[in-house]
Amino acid sequence: MRIKELLNSTPDDQEITIQGWIRTKRDSKNVVFCAISDGSCMENLQAVLDKEKINLGDTLSQLNTGAGVEVTGKLATSPGKNQQVELSVSKISIIGDAPGETYPLQKKRHSFEFLREIAHLRPRTNTFGAVARVRNTMSVAIHKFFQDRGFLYVHTPIITAVDAEGAGEMFQVTTLPIEEMIKNGDKIDYGDDFFGKRTYLAVTGQLEAEVYAMALRDVYTFGPTFRAENSNTTRHLAEFWMIEPEMAFCDINCNMDTAEAFLKYIIRYVLDNCAEDMEFFNSWIQKGVIENLEKVINSDFERITYTEAVDHILNAKVDFEFPVKWGSDLQSEHEKYLSEKVFDSPVIVTDYPRDIKAFYMKQNDDGRTVRAMDVLVPRLGEIIGGSERESDLTKLEHRMEEVGLNTEAYWWYLDLRRFGSVPHSGFGLGFARFLQYITGMQNIRDVIPFPRNVKMVDF
Repeated sequence: MRIKELLNSTPDDQEITIQGWIRTKRDSKNVVFCAISDGSCMENLQAVLDKEKINLGDTLSQLNTGAGVEVTGKLATSPGKNQQVELSVSKISIIGDAPGETYPLQKKRHSFEFLREIAHLRPRTNTFGAVARVRNTMSVAIHKFFQDRGFLYVHTPIITAVDAEGAGEMFQVTTLPIEEMIKNGDKIDYGDDFFGKRTYLAVTGQLEAEVYAMALRDVYTFGPTFRAENSNTTRHLAEFWMIEPEMAFCDINCNMDTAEAFLKYIIRYVLDNCAEDMEFFNSWIQKGVIENLEKVINSDFERITYTEAVDHILNAKVDFEFPVKWGSDLQSEHEKYLSEKVFDSPVIVTDYPRDIKAFYMKQNDDGRTVRAMDVLVPRLGEIIGGSERESDLTKLEHRMEEVGLNTEAYWWYLDLRRFGSVPHSGFGLGFARFLQYITGMQNIRDVIPFPRNVKMVDF
């Protein structure tokens, strides 16, 4: 049986067996107390071993933190104040030994920096067990939100020949012996490569999702993406998961409505289904995080234009690190100021200058701005970026030429505008950053099972 169910059970006379790992051991004269975890919840089940009833022998010295055990006994009402039930043990077996002198995790608090060095063991701690459970619950909620609304889940390719964002920060994929070719002075011809051209790890699944939106109306992707961005910060990863819905017959207003509903739904689902873990984050990671999330759920997201946002920032009596003028991108400090100080609620900023946004965004009639939208939330800043997509073939081709993209490489994408083009919109949400926001964890490397960033590719 799983410990999560047992902790909510009523004791009876039935003998049960659990399997898990020892978190702590307390050895007294006649009794040994072991806290057992199986990862199903934050709480441990206390196993009580009466030395007069059980011949522990050499087993006692193996009851160490981290050891895998199988325990048989009867559930009993606990006289202790920290738990309702405990397991009165009749038999305990060591399945996997964890010698105390070499096991890295002990009964003390370890720094997150240290735990990143042993990422294969950190899920056994309270914090990372809670992160994993919330991450799982968020994944379920994401699929449930879209599935309940008739969206189709599309698996987009991981290997691509096009740069969907136009930023050029992509990992190259090749089977050519590059090092040997350079050493021998050979010319590198990607026509001889596996795909016959330069290929990369995808930075987004958006363009391919648009293909399916143009046939199936409402679709979404939820998969890994890659950015070769040399940013060694608490907010950046080289490999991370993205949620990207694409909706046909949907303009920028429909897009904003969906993004707001999506954020509120996921947060509500986590608070309702991970109450114990969220209380842990609220107590030990970021005090007030639950209250802040409830406030987001109960807020009407403010909607302002980029021009209005810049005016607010220019009129602020705040010494920002990065100065702002019309045409410059907003930094995190500006986004937090808008959501925390100006409106004290989430904010959706629209109609950005086209020169600081991607080529595929719908151009406004003013010739200066595009129908982009960024959702800003207190404590974080931007959490969602999206837009109405350009559906006019001529405008899209002209814009691609302006930013230096080879339109021949995007022939299939342009075909979507040649044949049955309709207004359509979508947005992207970085899963790890959203999880970081919900849990209050300060470093994005601590909310993904195995972080990939600059100089970090172990495990």
